[in-house]
Amino acid sequence: MKTIEEQFYEYAVVPVVVLEDAKDAVPLAEALVEGGLPCAEVTFRTDAAEESIRAMSGKYPEMLVGAGTVLTVEQVDRAVGAGAKFIVSPGFDPEIVDYCLEKKIPVFPGCITPSEVAQAAKRGMKVIKFFPAEQAGGVARIKAMASPYTMMKFMPTGGIGIGNLKEYLSYGRILCCGGSWMVKGDLIKNGEFDKIRTLTKEAVELAASIRESSGAAKN
Repeated sequence: MKTIEEQFYEYAVVPVVVLEDAKDAVPLAEALVEGGLPCAEVTFRTDAAEESIRAMSGKYPEMLVGAGTVLTVEQVDRAVGAGAKFIVSPGFDPEIVDYCLEKKIPVFPGCITPSEVAQAAKRGMKVIKFFPAEQAGGVARIKAMASPYTMMKFMPTGGIGIGNLKEYLSYGRILCCGGSWMVKGDLIKNGEFDKIRTLTKEAVELAASIRESSGAAKN
């Protein structure tokens, strides 16, 4: 069975989803699966997040559904109880990280400074989120931090889209990129799931071509 990290690498792009209404969860999951990207980070910014994770995981049990913007241990429990297979937090919260590690829940905390990366490395972590990616310095900053922490891989999220995906995925220490351009709130709200499916297919094809042309190493 593939690890979460191996699946992230294969998908290359992780859709970061904000769902205002749980009724949109299953149609969205269907569009992502049919688009070739059976993966989603459902942010805990809305009241619909927990039920959306439960609906997506229930309909598509093989889909890699996780919870993002997790700010408390209580949210970790709710997310995992709903079926989340991984936890993502915007910053490095020691309480959340240690709780997840103790419970053997895959967790990917946001880190943008060497001090935060050091805390992750100290705990034996090998993959961290880099957020907000563009605003924090983009690939140049990731490369600078990756140099001393040779064991670490990065999942940049924030400001990444079609225009700059190549810049990120071409660097071998980037496991995958989080993005929302194929699952924008207006598309979901308006029920444009065919459009989401098309954008997802395009994202999958673009990511594959970038990885193939750049020769970005898995290890």
